[in-house]
Amino acid sequence: MTTIGVLALQGDFAEHQAVLRRLGVDAPPVRTPDGLRGLHGLIIPGGESTTFCRLMADFNLYDPLRAVARAGLPVWGTCAGLIVLAQRVTDLEFPTLEALDITARRNAYGRQVDSFEADVSVPALPDPSRPFHAVFIRAPVVVDAGAGVEVLASLPAEAGPAAGSPIAMRQGSLLATAFHPELTTDNRFHRYFLELVQKQGGRSSPK
Repeated sequence: MTTIGVLALQGDFAEHQAVLRRLGVDAPPVRTPDGLRGLHGLIIPGGESTTFCRLMADFNLYDPLRAVARAGLPVWGTCAGLIVLAQRVTDLEFPTLEALDITARRNAYGRQVDSFEADVSVPALPDPSRPFHAVFIRAPVVVDAGAGVEVLASLPAEAGPAAGSPIAMRQGSLLATAFHPELTTDNRFHRYFLELVQKQGGRSSPK
């Protein structure tokens, strides 16, 4: 069985686990370095990025997470998870995993009350003609992306001043979304990540 760990230090990890289990995937919570062993992929969920980074330091997870990301384990970061993966963050006092070649700005759309939803086109997903309903909660804005980053979706023009900014991207075995696919009934992004894992040949992190 495919095993996708979900970093369970804080945030909406349970929602990701529920989607994965409905897809027939083992989805153990990851809270320690030992929890990274034997995984075929890892999801870093949404939450509060400063708290995430502080807890990663407290649980001695920085170096192990950097190691598996650099070794090619598929890793998907959603919202705060995108920030954790980013090589550059403009307003964060903690280090990140410095894995994904993007510059991100935290909470760039405003506070919790400024959260919003938008239908976005994502040609890489199954059934690409159907828009994906994206939920943005204190979402980060991707200021720039390196040449090796494939932009899978951008914010539509009607969504406001950050229109056109990347909101879903992939770089090799890394995937990031500025929104929360786990908070909808549409599982296509989770299926896309599982396909990415399968393309890696089912290779797992060290036992």
